[in-house]
Amino acid sequence: MTVIVRDFEARDAAAVVAVRRAALPFEVVTEASLRFTAERANPAERYRLLVAERDGEVVGAANCGLAFESPEPGRAHTTPYVVPDHRRRGVGTALLRAAEEHLTAHGATEVYCWALEGSGGPEFAVRHGYRPARSAHFQSLDLTASPLPELPEALPPAVELHTAAAWQGDPRPLFTADAQVTADEPSDVGAELDDYEDWLTRTWRHPLFDRELSTVATVGGEIAAFTAARTDGRTRYFTGMTGTLRGHRGRGLARLVKTDSLRRARAAGYTEAFTSNDGANEPMLAVNRRLGYEVRATEVRHVRVFG
Repeated sequence: MTVIVRDFEARDAAAVVAVRRAALPFEVVTEASLRFTAERANPAERYRLLVAERDGEVVGAANCGLAFESPEPGRAHTTPYVVPDHRRRGVGTALLRAAEEHLTAHGATEVYCWALEGSGGPEFAVRHGYRPARSAHFQSLDLTASPLPELPEALPPAVELHTAAAWQGDPRPLFTADAQVTADEPSDVGAELDDYEDWLTRTWRHPLFDRELSTVATVGGEIAAFTAARTDGRTRYFTGMTGTLRGHRGRGLARLVKTDSLRRARAAGYTEAFTSNDGANEPMLAVNRRLGYEVRATEVRHVRVFG
């Protein structure tokens, strides 16, 4: 039963979605989002989506690419996903080796990968020369059963709530806000957003990005905080980024935008809410606890140095 690793093709989308959902049931992924990411990747990322087949059946997948937005050159990412019934049979190893060969051939000197605790992933990473770095927590909220906080009867002075769709004609202010909070986000692989056209392509036009359920708070007409929602168009809602701009932190705006977005997601028929936060991001973890989220799983980012 030979494992074959090859590049993703559009016809693989349904099978790869099934792999991802089986290996990591806390994310939002669709066939359209897989195809979009593969087709619209920035050339500087050298992105590849690898597929592992055994006897004609897709049993694993791995995305990989250079962290081209990082101010530190040579950093890269990959994460193998393997259907639980096919683990410990060489599938993950074949995917990881193919990804590493691709990345190091394009100048990667540090490769980062995520490993879900309780899945054997951390042990797998260590066996392949990776050391643990920082952690992140997946959290979920049952929108059909969990009570949500009420919005305040009156918003704080000069604060207004909008949907991201209000910037449909000119999204650049949202790009500027995203760039600032991304630069401040806790991470061992930082990012600097400085390419507006690339952001338009890969973030604003991403098929999962839900502009109507993404909430933006303005203070005196200027963006002060936002939460970016991703949805699968069916039941799943995921908060991809929640951020408050410098000078507006400590005023409860993050909780305000998340409350508004969650309440509208529930009204729109979404039943499952997910999010993920860096283990060191205690302010956002506290916000999510107050909203009713519960930690469901922890993943650990590992790193291997090459050269």
